[in-house]
Amino acid sequence: MRTEDVLAAIATGLWRWDNASGTVTLDGEAARLLGLPAEPVVLPEVAVRSRFHPVDWNEINGIVNLAVAEGTLAEARLRIMDVDGRVLRTVRSRSKPVENRAADGTTDYELIGTIQEIAEPQPGTTAAHTPITGDWRRSREAFLLDAGRALAEARSTAEVLRVAASLSMPGFSPDGLAVFGVAGDRLSIIGHHGHDPGDEGPFSDMPLETNYPAAEVVRTGRAIYLPTPEDYKRRFPAAWPLAQRFDRYSWAFLPLIVAGRTMGAWMAAFKHPASFSPDERSVLTTVARMLAQALQRAVVAESERELTTGLQRSMMPQLGPEIPGMRIAARYVPTGGGLQVGGDWYDMIPLPSGRFALVIGDVQGHDVRAAGLMGQLRIAVRAYASEGHRPDAVLSRASRFLAGLCSSPESDPYADDGGQGSDSDAYFQSPRFATCLYVECDPRTGMLEVARAGHPDPAIRMADGTVLMRPTAGGLPLGIDPESDYPTTRFTLEPGETMMLCTDGLIETGGHDLDTGWARLRAVLESDAHENPYEPAYDARVAGAGAGADAVGHLAPPHLERLADLLVQAVHGPSSHHTTGPLADRREDDIAVVLLCRESAERPSGTSLPHPARPVRRTVLTVAQVEPERIAGVRQQIRELLHDWADPDQVDSAVLMVSEMVTNVLTHTDGDALLVAEAMGELGARRLRVEVADGSDELPHKRQPGEMSSSGRGVLLMEMLADAWGVDPRGEGKSIWFELHEQSKTDADPVF
Repeated sequence: MRTEDVLAAIATGLWRWDNASGTVTLDGEAARLLGLPAEPVVLPEVAVRSRFHPVDWNEINGIVNLAVAEGTLAEARLRIMDVDGRVLRTVRSRSKPVENRAADGTTDYELIGTIQEIAEPQPGTTAAHTPITGDWRRSREAFLLDAGRALAEARSTAEVLRVAASLSMPGFSPDGLAVFGVAGDRLSIIGHHGHDPGDEGPFSDMPLETNYPAAEVVRTGRAIYLPTPEDYKRRFPAAWPLAQRFDRYSWAFLPLIVAGRTMGAWMAAFKHPASFSPDERSVLTTVARMLAQALQRAVVAESERELTTGLQRSMMPQLGPEIPGMRIAARYVPTGGGLQVGGDWYDMIPLPSGRFALVIGDVQGHDVRAAGLMGQLRIAVRAYASEGHRPDAVLSRASRFLAGLCSSPESDPYADDGGQGSDSDAYFQSPRFATCLYVECDPRTGMLEVARAGHPDPAIRMADGTVLMRPTAGGLPLGIDPESDYPTTRFTLEPGETMMLCTDGLIETGGHDLDTGWARLRAVLESDAHENPYEPAYDARVAGAGAGADAVGHLAPPHLERLADLLVQAVHGPSSHHTTGPLADRREDDIAVVLLCRESAERPSGTSLPHPARPVRRTVLTVAQVEPERIAGVRQQIRELLHDWADPDQVDSAVLMVSEMVTNVLTHTDGDALLVAEAMGELGARRLRVEVADGSDELPHKRQPGEMSSSGRGVLLMEMLADAWGVDPRGEGKSIWFELHEQSKTDADPVF
């Protein structure tokens, strides 16, 4: 008896669907089931397609592709329609897809299988055995969208595994999951869920040749479905004793494939029977693909984070041993995205003289090349400083080094490719510059020598919390002009004062310019100081504090680590991670900040001091003959020094007198002007003393300036506005000074 006759006797037809020729071959029984005359026939694909319900037809392509990928049978339930569009019957198709590759490289499929009528489902039938419905389809699509979104947002392997464990599949959900990874010829468990700790032991290091489902999946790249324990025991008898103790009924093992490479396997285990219908297999396969992509992204991200951390550790130095009388804190926050490295850096360099240098800089750009140039420039600056060069010489040599480095094709990995480069190549080949601030510090005296190359000026927080921007002389950024000079500025960091050095990322991030950015940072520095307000009198507790107490009534040494965090939080918010570790969110610019605090003198143990005076507020500035434009900065310094002075008119008077004094020095002498301004005493009763020194022995004298005269007003102004003034001859030159005594606006004498 022929096979066709046997199948016809049990109402089963044969069909052959050739995708290449677009024809379908039916035997007599298959033709009858499709509502055609019961005789063998070869029909065009479109004629057969018209017999299927449109909704069911849309499922066929996915089922066939899934079967081809897994090397399994393509099984589908199809509703057959008559010519009037009514459902004639429901059939089940089971076929084996055969892949045919044409000479031109295209791929077609040929389905060879059976078609058999099945009874309509009865109420109460499980979802696994019912035809596809709109509710099931919508639930599946919603589940896959949620799963894809959750897996796409996972940023680490641990997060991917947590998401996979929380997935609740429509109609069936596994209660045991495991993800296997491959390392060489060994299989290991990356993570699991629904098992006790230690259960992964026998599976944690397994040769790929092992007769275990996950190992076979990795070897073949095809999924394995085990609906019953009998299926498991029959196909994998050696591994069955290991799986039996978990009391599961069904298992699915699916390959994790990325870019054609099997990177592992995913196991989904069920305590309740699962038939693994085509729709269930489709869901599992889709989840496996998304899981593989998410794991690959997580592995790449973790590798990048590890590389980033290594680069940052190698480029960002430790601040070194503690320096007596000084405290230092620093932060570096890279831009987000990519390797999260950029051109900002800081350094602390011990010098042969026993002093130390603080360096902060910013190489143009936020790419890998900027990071590479930064590393080379940092090493060069460190080498020049260690040789004992002065701050101006260090920056001059560094500028020549950077200019030569950027102009040398041999030293540039992005060098010209013979004129074939793209526009982006031209960007990489363009010269780079760097801003830098170099500070040499004497920890014994607090004397600072500053050289600046196009970098933001330092800021000083005084012992009473007043914050001033400290203007310093400077030159062009490094690398622009190899012959550029870098004048130095000297000033003293007084006990209790804190100096802040930063890159422009801390100032301008968040849409700020230099002015508004500095205002934001000044508010942070001042508010942090106000959390430890000055107390004018020592109580019994403070008086008995011994060596830990502050002898001169200054603020206690600030918590620099906390202050560094507050400064970065002012830019990025409190949720940011303010270390050199990676950042998840996108940054506008790199940030580097260094804080240097000179500690206040300690009270000798066992002494009892009277109530201390208010800490002196002092600023020292030099205005060179060649820099008359810096007189505007002097006026601003005086206003900032007197920001809380009781009478604004007195502040205006002080600014006017200082401007006249400095201008007279630059106009009538050949030397520079050295300004020292001090505010001392208790709030509301302070005394301001300002001295301007120069190297000329010629003493000022009173003049009677005409109405249109541009000189001769300085002495007259001090006589009218100052509470006291005078001229003190010195060994070389002289010093002219004035004093103002603070008074409230209502008590101030009118000025006529």
